[in-house]
Amino acid sequence: LWRFGYSARLLKTHHFRTAASNTSFPAVWMLLAQDSGRIPGLFVVVKKNWFSTMPETVEDKANLDLYLPHPEVRGMTVLNREAFKRTVVVPVLKVKKEIVNTLIKSLKRTVLQRPGLKRVVEDPEDEDSRLVILDPHKIPEFSLGESEQEVLKQLNVSSEVSKYNLELTYENFKSEEILRAVLPEGQEVTSGFSRVGHIAHLNLRDHQLPYRHLIGQVLIDKNPGITCVVNKTNIIDSTYRNFQMEVLAGESNLVTKVKENNIMYELDFSKVYWNPRLSTEHGRIVELLKPGDVLFDVFAGIGPFAIPAAKKKCHVFANDLNPESYKWFLHNCKLNKVDNKIKAFNMDGRDFLLGPAREELSKELPLLKEGQKTSFHIVMNLPASAIEFLDVFRHLLVGEPCSTAALPTVHCYGFSKHDDPAKDIQERAEASLGTSLAGRCSTYLVRNVAPNKEMLCLSFQIPADVLYKRPCP
Repeated sequence: LWRFGYSARLLKTHHFRTAASNTSFPAVWMLLAQDSGRIPGLFVVVKKNWFSTMPETVEDKANLDLYLPHPEVRGMTVLNREAFKRTVVVPVLKVKKEIVNTLIKSLKRTVLQRPGLKRVVEDPEDEDSRLVILDPHKIPEFSLGESEQEVLKQLNVSSEVSKYNLELTYENFKSEEILRAVLPEGQEVTSGFSRVGHIAHLNLRDHQLPYRHLIGQVLIDKNPGITCVVNKTNIIDSTYRNFQMEVLAGESNLVTKVKENNIMYELDFSKVYWNPRLSTEHGRIVELLKPGDVLFDVFAGIGPFAIPAAKKKCHVFANDLNPESYKWFLHNCKLNKVDNKIKAFNMDGRDFLLGPAREELSKELPLLKEGQKTSFHIVMNLPASAIEFLDVFRHLLVGEPCSTAALPTVHCYGFSKHDDPAKDIQERAEASLGTSLAGRCSTYLVRNVAPNKEMLCLSFQIPADVLYKRPCP
């Protein structure tokens, strides 16, 4: 109706007459209906072929959205896939089947590009023809533009656009579209997750919890290989860096396999810490190491620093306080055939530095000859509290300092909510070490953990006057 420029208010006036024919309002209403194809509450057959006949339940809107499920699914908490069925009207072109591919290439910006939806369907009236579905967002008025019409003219194809009833089902919608349709309007939708083998790990907000089981099932349906979805139920604040979790959907098997930087690991996700977002950082540190270097991994977890370092022919001393992490670390060392190249410990990190690490450094550093290229690295990946351990290095060794080049390099991780996180991390490390690191350290931004919370890695060589306590004369 609005194509003719009439306002709704005028059309509702019973005394309205057309200027040309003085036709009464009901007659104008019917004439306009015949042109537009449909008016509210009235079924009008525009053409007699089946794909142009639209029953009253079909949504016939020029600005229809193919990416929205049926509005009745709003508020659903138990997944009902049948409720997502929806029929929409889309524009189609009738084309001889032998030129379908040529037409699609020529009109690639106009043809429907929706994954999971066929863009070519059978023509029920002509077995030698096909119906090519066009994108309704590009053809809002069911009529082609001049450039498209010129293409069709060259291909000797009629530019007449017909209407086709397209049925959409649950399978045609993406997970984010489904969740946006189900959750309350305006509320944040969670579609992102961390994947750990066959497990999808979510951190749901309070307003999403009533829908948590539906969210879990949708993620399993839409992500091949995901067979278990869990939600973290508390923050990581335990001694062993693991967290409680609830299985939302799928199997309750939390023992899984992951592959990172071409190395396979196995773990029980409910009992050990694993974060797939740290794979790049694991690789970055290992890249700094050379064959023959010595690595002390103070908080080793299941081995993402230690195992690839051992495969690189480094001498590795690895430790973790969590008995479960220690068990899976030993398992992964055997799995990757480096169990005879790593010395593993199940101790508190401070005790590890004061014990095995100090013993090895005391033995090896004095033996280094001038020009020898062996480097010592100490990785401290416990960002919640690793900086508090740095005071261990104060006078850790006794004797005359080794050459500056041989001083161990520390890679210490920390969180910061400061406006200048690099400065904050450095100042806190300096306070723990009791010395300035100005000009002697570098800071690397690992990732954004949460709004206004960064994870950083501070790397520095331990100053000789910090590491060594000189003996009395």
